[in-house]
Amino acid sequence: MKNQLTKSIAIGLVALSVWNCKTSDPEPTPYESGVFILNAGNFFSNNGTVSFLARNSQTVATNIFQAANPSLVSSGGVQGYTEVNGKGLILVDNSTTGQDKVEIVEAGTFVSRATLKTPDIENPRQVIQVGPNKAYISCWDVSGSGSAFYKDPGYIAVVDLNTNTVSKKIPAVKGAEKMVVSGTEAFIGSNTYSGDQTLLIVDVNTDTEKQRIAFGSTPEPIALDANGKLWIQAGKDLVQLDPLTRIVAKRLTFPAAPGSVTISTDKKSFYYTLSGKTYNLPIDATAASGSIVIARSFSTLAIDPQTKRIYGSQSPLLYTQAGYVIRYESTGTLVDSVKAEIAPSGFYFR
Repeated sequence: MKNQLTKSIAIGLVALSVWNCKTSDPEPTPYESGVFILNAGNFFSNNGTVSFLARNSQTVATNIFQAANPSLVSSGGVQGYTEVNGKGLILVDNSTTGQDKVEIVEAGTFVSRATLKTPDIENPRQVIQVGPNKAYISCWDVSGSGSAFYKDPGYIAVVDLNTNTVSKKIPAVKGAEKMVVSGTEAFIGSNTYSGDQTLLIVDVNTDTEKQRIAFGSTPEPIALDANGKLWIQAGKDLVQLDPLTRIVAKRLTFPAAPGSVTISTDKKSFYYTLSGKTYNLPIDATAASGSIVIARSFSTLAIDPQTKRIYGSQSPLLYTQAGYVIRYESTGTLVDSVKAEIAPSGFYFR
């Protein structure tokens, strides 16, 4: 009896040990904490990539899609990226007609799960989450040339991430591009050069058009502020719009159109570039006169939601060499400068 009891205890300890091994914390994924850098590449070379930079590192992991998928080629310029329920969507715009696509990957590893291709995806511009397993992708549609470049109205591709398919195309506006969700509505604007002055509002529950507002200039939605108001860039103006009443609450006019504009982590101020400098402007400002934070400008600005550091991108005049990501404290103090890939033009933090 004693031997049987000893044997039972031993078996129990072994089983407990095995159970503990099986339920230990999972191994961290390669891209756990940091920023994805979206590199547009040289457009006609179709050599855009996605890089990854950890918050505590000065070394960029390059072309991570190719590294995770050696047998696949993602040829084109990278236009956008977001994550929805563990999946990442990479927008790829190829200069060759019919070669645009969206790569759907595992968010933490970048291992490919599916690819959306033309005719579902034509000239993809931005992607946002609009539901637990649903994303909107703004698309220009097939482009023309010269003054007729935006020859067709754009559309919103509705992506069902349960099936990894485009379930619907919502007719949009010419040069459909930037989008912001407020409640159950998506506010959709246009590329500045399209000339379309319409703000489109879509019901994200039914994926149907709800309203079109004549805006007077090309609207580019930016973000919701701390008070739930929608900010839109319209040429030289930053416009504050109440998304419920559709009433313009405020219009701030700058001497020239700001370059990159992004909202702060607390959503109480904006960072923007203008005339070779980077400024900060509170959302309660009554005039378009921000305070200088950095005495230089950048092609793209972003704010790390964890560290509140400012990320700016810079590229050589010719898009044949690698560009740089430059990091600053929120006060404007330089942290470091990190070599990225060709034409860094967007950021996604995780």
